[in-house]
Amino acid sequence: MRQIKLIWDFRGPAGAKTAEHHEIHLKEYIQIEKLPLNITGFEEITDMHAIAWMVVNESDMITVRDALKPHRGEVYEG
Repeated sequence: MRQIKLIWDFRGPAGAKTAEHHEIHLKEYIQIEKLPLNITGFEEITDMHAIAWMVVNESDMITVRDALKPHRGEVYEG
């Protein structure tokens, strides 16, 4: 089964802290919704751009996308 990495972009001087905090909420969502995967993270891309992300099974992608409104997604190759 394919897995999809859903990505939220955060820009500006507080982007890294915001992405780090957003990951906490992604983990909470996974627990509340009892999703089968628990793969999340955050990365500082540049000093003005950071991302938070979570991986979902393709079968769960539309439900999660509609609920959490990520900015983009890509096929996950962990």
